Amino acid sequence: MPVDLSIFNPKARPLIGLDISSSSVKMIELTEASKGSYRIERYAIESLPRDAVVDGNIANLEAVAEGVKRAWKRLGSSTRYVAMALPAAAVITKKIILPANLREQEMEAQVESEANQYIPFALEEVNLDFQIVGPAPSGPDEVEVLIAASRKEKVEDRVACAEAAGLKPLVMDVESYAAQTAFELVEVQLPEGGKNQTIALIDIGANVMNVTVMRNSQSVYTREQAFGGGLLTQDIMRAYGMSSEEAEAAKRTNSLPENYEVEILRPFMDNLALEVSRALQFFFTSTQYNQVNHIVLAGGCAVIAGLDEVVATRTQVSTVVANPFASMVPSTRVRPKSLVADAPSLLVACGLALRRFDQ
Repeated sequence: MPVDLSIFNPKARPLIGLDISSSSVKMIELTEASKGSYRIERYAIESLPRDAVVDGNIANLEAVAEGVKRAWKRLGSSTRYVAMALPAAAVITKKIILPANLREQEMEAQVESEANQYIPFALEEVNLDFQIVGPAPSGPDEVEVLIAASRKEKVEDRVACAEAAGLKPLVMDVESYAAQTAFELVEVQLPEGGKNQTIALIDIGANVMNVTVMRNSQSVYTREQAFGGGLLTQDIMRAYGMSSEEAEAAKRTNSLPENYEVEILRPFMDNLALEVSRALQFFFTSTQYNQVNHIVLAGGCAVIAGLDEVVATRTQVSTVVANPFASMVPSTRVRPKSLVADAPSLLVACGLALRRFDQ
């Protein structure tokens, strides 16, 4: 259920998914291989300097624009249109019920007056958008409408980074919705296509672990925990006297001393599994649910070899690593082995690239 903070319909235009996270810029271009199936044409990942993006906010516009420019160059695409996303924390969303027979302008007026009641800023300071989700549970004469609002500067900062790199943003989504869009490609790989099952999507970034529990493609619970791959980088820096750039590079190329696995990586994996198990406990105590059928790991940390087993052992829940590209045919430009390694961290970018096919 994506939210357009854009004026244009992205349909029928080639569109690149552009995800700016706290550690890197990720870009993906998908095409339709046949009805309802996709091909991954190309993708690129460029790391960002430390503190260029802090808590989802762009702190160093030049560094991020530079990263976007490098990623686009590496991507080698002629497409300049991009779909971007804001972190969930920067967006206020609310579902409201409206009469089904309203014309577009009447609906806009209603949305604005509703928004006025719960947005803590003046309406001229926000980007406001809405989308009809479907018929309301109450009956056919009413519809459920999702409103999304964000401070203008949050949107403008991201747009400015893309434009400085010579790109044209057409869509502004929300990261959590983009991840859920891509998650549908992962869900179908689960037993019975994940139907009537409770699935915890655990996205572990550099600083934050995002927990979204899904049931039949609907999110039933979300939570953020302060835990991420940055902690492993800090452990490496401390143990081997490296800078953060050196530690990140060594982590990616597996070029660390012999004692790394036993003394640093294993304890980190155990801690991560503990955090996941804690996240599930929070979920059980704050909802009516008392079990999770599957855990799906995403984000940069999910590529650590054997992490799925450590989490499964700790939580006693079947655990898989997210790969939204499993049923896609990669183009000749994409190295299948690299794609499998990068897939878990490309969930948001993949969801954004899918916006090209919106009806």
